[in-house]
Amino acid sequence: MPRFSVIVPAYRVQAYLHACLDSVLSQSYPDLELIAVDDGSPDACGAIIDEVAARDPRVRPVHLSENTGLGPARNTGMARATGDYLLFLDGDDTLAPGALAAVADRLKETGDPDVLVYDYVRTYETGETVRNRAAARLGEDGPAPFRLADRPELLDLLMVAWNKACRRDFVARTGLAFPPGYYEDTPWTYPLLLTADSIATLDRVCVHYRQRRRGSILGTPDARHLDVFAQYDRVFAFLESVPDADRWRPVLFRRMLDHLATVYARRDRLPPGMRAEFLRRARAHCRRHRVPGRLRALRSLRDVRGLRGVRGVRVPPRTRVRHALIRLGLRRTYGALRLASALARHTRGRAVRLLRITRSGALRLHYRLQRLLPVRADRALFAAHAGGRAHGGNPGALEQAFRAVAPHIRTAWAAGPALRHTVPPGPRRVTPGSAAYFTELARAKYLVHDAGFDPRLVKRRGQVLVQTLAGTPLRYAGLDLRERPAAAPEPDPAGTLRAVGTWDYVVSANRHSTLTWERVYPGGYTVLEEGQPRTDALHTASAADVARLREVLGVPEDAVAVLYAPVRRGYRRVQRPGLDLEYVLRRLGPGFVVLARVPLPDGVRPVPGSPASGRVVDVTGHPSVASLCLASDALVTDFASLMFDYAGLDRPIVLHAHEPEAFEAVHGSYPDLRACPPGAVARSEDELIDIFATGHWRGSRSAQLRSAFRARFCPYDDGHAAERVARRVVFGERDLPPVVPLEERRPVPSAVARRYPSAVLPGPVGPRTVTPSR
Repeated sequence: MPRFSVIVPAYRVQAYLHACLDSVLSQSYPDLELIAVDDGSPDACGAIIDEVAARDPRVRPVHLSENTGLGPARNTGMARATGDYLLFLDGDDTLAPGALAAVADRLKETGDPDVLVYDYVRTYETGETVRNRAAARLGEDGPAPFRLADRPELLDLLMVAWNKACRRDFVARTGLAFPPGYYEDTPWTYPLLLTADSIATLDRVCVHYRQRRRGSILGTPDARHLDVFAQYDRVFAFLESVPDADRWRPVLFRRMLDHLATVYARRDRLPPGMRAEFLRRARAHCRRHRVPGRLRALRSLRDVRGLRGVRGVRVPPRTRVRHALIRLGLRRTYGALRLASALARHTRGRAVRLLRITRSGALRLHYRLQRLLPVRADRALFAAHAGGRAHGGNPGALEQAFRAVAPHIRTAWAAGPALRHTVPPGPRRVTPGSAAYFTELARAKYLVHDAGFDPRLVKRRGQVLVQTLAGTPLRYAGLDLRERPAAAPEPDPAGTLRAVGTWDYVVSANRHSTLTWERVYPGGYTVLEEGQPRTDALHTASAADVARLREVLGVPEDAVAVLYAPVRRGYRRVQRPGLDLEYVLRRLGPGFVVLARVPLPDGVRPVPGSPASGRVVDVTGHPSVASLCLASDALVTDFASLMFDYAGLDRPIVLHAHEPEAFEAVHGSYPDLRACPPGAVARSEDELIDIFATGHWRGSRSAQLRSAFRARFCPYDDGHAAERVARRVVFGERDLPPVVPLEERRPVPSAVARRYPSAVLPGPVGPRTVTPSR
């Protein structure tokens, strides 16, 4: 008997069905059966199901002779299910990678509850993904499992079947089934949650909910949208049949009004001739199911034990008006108010645009006036990656060095409001685009950046521009991007050369960087080949700092923490890790933990969430890469330039050469990492697992490769690079403190290296000896 029965009805989804079925069968948790129901689909859905079933014995195809609808098709799948838990997935949606493993882990943690509710994201054809706005309701804090009365806020979630795992014997015992017609999820989900003796939540995205422009049920005008009334009749009939369930009537009545208002407001659901009929039926429906003494009932609901703080008991005024119009069936009033609301939004939009134009003109005037005033020799402005980034990187290290070696200089950091907390005490915080920002841009003598300076910048006589760039170059940059149009679709060599002409200094970490920067960014600047300022924190940290960082990240004391940091690949619209981390960890055993820092598309900020399991920690949104390096015991990466910084720590690096030909064809590569790798090289998941299982990741051969790599790319990273750059820029010093020789540097060892100086590592049962090298 499998753990999961995944039921997928299919009707007119031939373009998406392959992706749906593959997302289930490719899960790292293989203990499942996939019941694919061809609901009399006239397209190729049936053939696709049979084709996939021929390849994978876990697929159980079911063919219906005629179209019965989504609800009956799911019932057919449930009748054939044998798994412990039922999961539903629509034929045009997909399971997120690792979803079933996360669900299985959470079910085990919470004692196999009747229902597990998990999260989803909406995915659009443009590639945009939007997480569920009510995701906060899925927090895993507090007792689990629980009953609905303990956390009634779950009723604020989307009432669908595909965001839940339901215990099969519980469903069979209660006799729950899907009704025919549209909105079949409504009379399934409410009784399911109200009846369940044990519920748990999983704060993780498990389903990608596809938003189709055409073809979806909810986006097609049809008279069958009137089925919503029959579905709520079933919900309230259920309340009358269950003892002590009547206390939920006010909440469900409010949810029904929300639902009816949504159906009526959407122009893509009701045909024009059905709108008046919908409101007439809504008025009769609300009278039939109204709550006696409704206002009194709503007030008393707050006093019912377990329902205190139910969201929606106090309905906002705007929503209350909309509900009243639906209850009373006031079509003309509803249309008039909707028109007035649209007019008000239009007016507000015009006012906002006018205000924005006025503000922009005022800021331009302010910047011009500030440029008429003298440059302040005691001011310095720092920013990172197009402004608004967290304090850190090379500019962050130089900002701290400026304050240390030149305390007379007042520093400022440009950071957006959401990241102001990352700026340490000392520098002034300015918001990019504000008047204070333009004042600093116009009058600060020193301007430091690691990417392009503000395009509105007009360099003045007396200003000094310091460009730190992005570290040691691995991918093609600057003028070389002309050879890689896929990496830079619209290269602007003339704009690049104009920007380079304003630079006074370029910070370089090594000879390779100097030669590359001078060629791809030709200009009259001075190269400061003094090391990578951002690596200073790696060389000045102590063992106590490492222990504290590991504790903050939740890394067990005796675990090997592997930092997994793949590079962003410009040729992929959706950034997917090259490793199945759950699979790798299961093979390696409980002695390993992964700190996963996965790339995100440009302009997308990471969404904080729970890790996939206790051993995969999502650190994508962590503000300090240096902290992650210090907390880890090894780095696994593909083509990320982070390897050059990490090599200075003299800790193991494993190169996972994932799609090397595609990466080099699109982005290019300066150093040949196959000829000079920073450590062991794996070309597949199994090779990577073998490297760690045998100890080759920290063996003698890997140490030799790392030593040569470190000597080539980290000759000046001794913990004082930022100080040398600051002294050269501010005071013009040329007789700088000497660089600490490579053989005399003592970077802080990793936690595992201190605890297990030999090749003896903790295993599943106890210490086990592994081969140091192959």
